[in-house]
Amino acid sequence: MTSTHLKYKRILLKLSGEALMGDKSFGIDPEVIKAIAIELVQLQQAGLEIGIVIGGGNIFRGQGLANAGIDRTRADQMGMLATVMNSLAMQDACIKQGAECQVLSALSLDQACETYSASRARNHLAKGRIVIMAAGSGNPYFTTDTAASLRALEIYADLLLKGTKVDGVYDKDPAKFADAKRYDSLSYHEAIAKELGVMDLTALVLCRDNAMPMQVYNLFEADKLSSIVNGDTSGTKLEV
Repeated sequence: MTSTHLKYKRILLKLSGEALMGDKSFGIDPEVIKAIAIELVQLQQAGLEIGIVIGGGNIFRGQGLANAGIDRTRADQMGMLATVMNSLAMQDACIKQGAECQVLSALSLDQACETYSASRARNHLAKGRIVIMAAGSGNPYFTTDTAASLRALEIYADLLLKGTKVDGVYDKDPAKFADAKRYDSLSYHEAIAKELGVMDLTALVLCRDNAMPMQVYNLFEADKLSSIVNGDTSGTKLEV
């Protein structure tokens, strides 16, 4: 693959923490994270500029801790630290595949990673490094979905991608309903009005109001990400 075949120059990939578990019930499956890294590094070497935001739900969720009685701000900060752990694991996997990869954290953790700023992220991307943006937005009460939308806008991404365990957005849960129907495309207005749960409301509104296109695809389908950045429209495309 060469960079002349790529439809997009720069993307932001949103991964859930749960995606990193594979078939496990907790933590990170090394084979899953290795497989993701292999495809990312191949694309990076072909000329694609890649930003990544990873959730922390495979370790724990701040809101769940808050529901159990922990102060919400403190609980969300603990959740942010879970995303940093996932980000460092992904960084390690990418480096082992031969890529330059930098983690930038919205929380100051100088001994583990650089502190996030939009200009620093864009600078790393322009130099051909994969950039993983950890700790969400750095603020409590905001999800990593919202952080992904925000970071996509801040790094001037051409496309926001959400890798999931299903092959797009459905009108209802395909794991529970055999008659669930997948959307090939959606407007942000439709996704919000129908409460389809693609991302949280704040993330969707942010993308809608700033005309950031999004594509939802099956993370575990071989070479699907590569196909998408070469123009494949499978999955579900969301636009204004």
